[in-house]
Amino acid sequence: MFNQLEILSDEQSEKLYTIRRYIKNLDSVCIAYSGGVDSTLVASLAFEQLGSKAIAITGISPALANTLREEARWQAKWIGVKHLEIKTSELDQSSYSENPKDRCFACKKELHKHTTYLSKKLNYNIVLDGVNLDDLKDYRPGIQASKQAGVISPLAKFKVSKQDIRDISRALGFPWWDKPAQPCLSSRFPYGQAITSGRLKMVEKAEEYLKEFGLSEVRVRCQGSTARIEIPQEELKHFFNKYDLSELVKYFSNLGFNCTSLDLEGLVSGKLNR
Repeated sequence: MFNQLEILSDEQSEKLYTIRRYIKNLDSVCIAYSGGVDSTLVASLAFEQLGSKAIAITGISPALANTLREEARWQAKWIGVKHLEIKTSELDQSSYSENPKDRCFACKKELHKHTTYLSKKLNYNIVLDGVNLDDLKDYRPGIQASKQAGVISPLAKFKVSKQDIRDISRALGFPWWDKPAQPCLSSRFPYGQAITSGRLKMVEKAEEYLKEFGLSEVRVRCQGSTARIEIPQEELKHFFNKYDLSELVKYFSNLGFNCTSLDLEGLVSGKLNR
């Protein structure tokens, strides 16, 4: 069992106890594991309670940045849970690549086609994911696809919020407890604009370039051939001191962007849903 290094509130302690007990009674589980703080907590508690009867599975596609793939591998190794990677093919489907408003439904449907198949083939009884209480308040069509596939969301089931997840992860000593949210690269494109592996790679390389200068979080929204950079508002005033703007524009131009701009509102998660 992971040792608790910090005190939690009574409510958070009760939630942690309840999830541990719930998972222990599931016998064996497969976790849809992205490497984010949420699914990593589920994978950690599943391994803690079930050992080899828990397995984490990550879907691999051009929409997953390579840095996040490496982080997911490292975290799984740190936890000790068995970790498999599967190739998903959502980009081959027009219900995803044409980028409709319910794009995430197609993504999760494709992902869980594989997780449910593997869970049965490898004799794991149930598929779990990292959906939490706060996710239920946002526009998340992928949640419906997960439900249709029979996936269980223990964090949402027991009303565990994003803040609860970070506090519990920190109390259990997980070094990624404050890891920023990192939605898939497809979230950088406005609905209706086609998603291709080439455009995803442009965004991935642009964000990697910006992160090399120490920005805590960044999004490069791709609208046509325009790149719109979003960073936390408190870092805006330092942005011009950190970057040689002519070099930045040149780099983005070489990637294929005809215009590069900075969003003065700052980074807002889920902005394109507006």
